[in-house]
Amino acid sequence: MGMESQKPYLAMVFIQFVYAGMALFSKAAIAKGMNPFVFVVYRQAFASLALAPLAFFFESGKTAPLSYTLLCKIFFVSLFGITLSLNLYYVALNYTSATFAAATTNAIPAITFVLAVILRLESISIKYLHGVAKVLGSVLSLSGALVFAFVKGPSIKFFNWYPSTQNQTTPHSYHRNDWIKGALLMLSANTAWSLWLILQGVVVKQYPAKLRLTALQCFFSCIQSAFCAIAIERDPTAWKLGWDVNLLSVAYCGIIVTGITYWLRVWVIEKRGPVFTSLFTPLALIITAIISAFLWKEALFWGSIGGAILLVGGLYGVLWGKNNEEYQRTTKTSEQRQDCKEEIILECITHQ
Repeated sequence: MGMESQKPYLAMVFIQFVYAGMALFSKAAIAKGMNPFVFVVYRQAFASLALAPLAFFFESGKTAPLSYTLLCKIFFVSLFGITLSLNLYYVALNYTSATFAAATTNAIPAITFVLAVILRLESISIKYLHGVAKVLGSVLSLSGALVFAFVKGPSIKFFNWYPSTQNQTTPHSYHRNDWIKGALLMLSANTAWSLWLILQGVVVKQYPAKLRLTALQCFFSCIQSAFCAIAIERDPTAWKLGWDVNLLSVAYCGIIVTGITYWLRVWVIEKRGPVFTSLFTPLALIITAIISAFLWKEALFWGSIGGAILLVGGLYGVLWGKNNEEYQRTTKTSEQRQDCKEEIILECITHQ
């Protein structure tokens, strides 16, 4: 029984290792020279091939009619969500580090909350503690992302890897202008992903077969990204895949990240709820930072550490606010049902 209760924890730790691997493998392929747009095409192709048979076997019994209007909605949600987000993400990886990519994903809940408020899908109620927590958490999270991106400070040196000379250069250093460009692109990618999460909630209500919906969106994203890649990359040699890190990266991101972790995440959500799964998100940042520092001797800065702390603190603030709000809403609904039940009973008694 004890081991059974530990399974969701083990599953989430495994998922965060997989997500850390996604940032690391992707960075390795992009750094080796693979075109980011071509990378997205192959990744989404592998994801479509991995999800299609799963959708066929596990959701063949579900009746989910697909009209032309709904198909168009799914197409545009894929375009402005998955396609835009992934292409921006992999272009940004060309200018930033895997650690920064892992760090900024912690800002997605805050960005999603801000977009939901702008679109009037979410309300702000600062009269309650959970409302204040969501607002402050969002501010902290977004501030942390900006601090991580633009504030460096002194570097943290691991085992004296970097020589203490005045003109020292770290093995993985980035030009300031490139870093700023990459940071803005990465934050734009996270904003597009947050928009996709909001739109996804609307589409799922009309097409509840989630696995089929994901497979369809991956397929649309593959086609859309292919048109984009062909327009930008005209060299046929850029599309060649050999038995190297490029093939490993796209297969890993398409099959492992999109396929296996999808099912594990759904299983954990069913067992422990969505807030539980989100609590483990910072673990991917820690894993990525440690592996990047050891394998690639990637420099870490005290400013980045401060930004990461703000990011994680803001993330937990938003999650706590959302969880507390849902709990109060559920409690209020239960009390209303109980009051209604008592009124009905009282009415029955008085009318006897």
